[in-house]
Amino acid sequence: MPLPFLASLYFEGLPPWFPEPLVALKYTTAAAALALTKWYTSGRLNPSERKLHGRVVILTGGTSGIGAKVAYELASRGAQLCLLTRQPGNDPFLVDYINDLRSRTNNQMIYAEQVDLSSLYSIRQFATKWIDNAPPRRLDMIVLCAATLTTPGHARTETEEGVETEWMVNYLANFHLLGILSPAIKAQPFDRDVRIIIPTCNSYIGAPKLEPELVGDKKGYWSPKMAYARSKLALMVFAKSYQKHLDAYKRPDQLPMNARVVIVDPGFARTVGMRRWLTRGSLWGLFLYMVFYVVAWLLLKSPNMAAQSIMFAAMDGSLLRGTGGKLIKECMEIDCARKDVEDEEVAKKLWEESDKLVEKTEKAAAIKRAREKKEREEREKVEEIESLVETIKKGKAKEGGKKKKAEKAAK
Repeated sequence: MPLPFLASLYFEGLPPWFPEPLVALKYTTAAAALALTKWYTSGRLNPSERKLHGRVVILTGGTSGIGAKVAYELASRGAQLCLLTRQPGNDPFLVDYINDLRSRTNNQMIYAEQVDLSSLYSIRQFATKWIDNAPPRRLDMIVLCAATLTTPGHARTETEEGVETEWMVNYLANFHLLGILSPAIKAQPFDRDVRIIIPTCNSYIGAPKLEPELVGDKKGYWSPKMAYARSKLALMVFAKSYQKHLDAYKRPDQLPMNARVVIVDPGFARTVGMRRWLTRGSLWGLFLYMVFYVVAWLLLKSPNMAAQSIMFAAMDGSLLRGTGGKLIKECMEIDCARKDVEDEEVAKKLWEESDKLVEKTEKAAAIKRAREKKEREEREKVEEIESLVETIKKGKAKEGGKKKKAEKAAK
C-alpha cells in the first residue's frame, strides 16, 4: 500500500485533499511552538529515586494542591506519614482522604494529627507532645507545604490570636513548629538522613526589606501581594538561619550535625490557591478562568510536576554533601536572588522579633483562655445551683401535692 501511494505522489503530485505546503507549515509550526511551550513550562521531572520504607515524615498542607501530590509520592515509597491538618481526625472528608491514600499507595502507615497553623497554642500542643516522648521518636523528614494567601481586593485579616493571617500561617507557624521540634531533630542518630524541606515562592524577590518593627505586619502599608511576598522572604531568611542553628549544636557523641534544611521553589502551579489568586475570589473571575483555562493549562504546571522539585529535595543524595540551606528549583540547586536572605544581621533581628511576638501572643492567648475557663466554670456552677434549686422546688411541690391528697382522703 505505501508503494502505490508514493508512486502517485511522484508522478501525479500531492492529492487534492492535502493542504497547501505553506498552510501545513504554518499549522505545524504553531503546534510545535505550543508543544515546546508546554514542555518548558511543565518543568523538570525528578531524576532521583529512593525507597522511604520506615522513614517518619511530618507533612503540613498534605490534603490539597502540591502538598497532596507530595503526600502521595512519599506514601507510595513507603514513608510513614504524619499529616498535620486543621480538621479533627474524625472529620468525614479527612477519614475518606486518608483511606483513599492508603488504598492507592498500599501504605497503612498514614495518619493525621489536628494542628491549626493559625494558632500558636495548637502548634505548641502537638510539638510538645511529640518531643515529650521517651525515648525520642524517630523523625526523618519535615515537609512544610502549608500556605495561605489573601486574594487581591480583600481586606487584611488576623487570626484569633491577633496575628496577620499570611504572616502567621506562612512564616510564624513554621518558625514556632521547628523551634519546638529542635530537640527531636537534634536527638536523631548521626547516621540518619534528616531533612527539613521548606517550599517557597519566587515572589520573595519583590518583597520589601524585613524591618524589625514590621514583624507581624501590624504597621505600615499592607497589600495581599506584599504580605505574601514578605512572609516567603522571612521564611527563607529563617530557613538559612535555622540551618546555622542546627550546625552550631554540639552533639554528645561529638559527631557533626546530620540534619539538612532544603529550600524549594516548586514554581507556579494550577492549585486551589493559584485559582483563588487569578480569579480574585469572584464569580466573574472564575468564569473568565474557565473561559481561558487553556492559557492557565499552557503556562502553569500541574500540581504533580510542581511536586517534582520537592521530591528531589526529599530523595537526592547529593544534598547531604556540603552545607545545608540550599535552594532548589527545577530539581537543581540555584542561587538566591537576594543578598539579604544570607544576611546574618537580618536573620538575627528576625529571629529575636519573632521570638518576642510568639511570647507576647502566647501570653495574651493564655490569659484569655484562663479567663474563659474561669467564666465557664462559674457559669457551670451557677447552672448547677439553679438545677439543684429547681430540683428542690419540684420535690417540695411534689410533697405538697401528696399532703393535699392525704388530707382529702382523710376527710
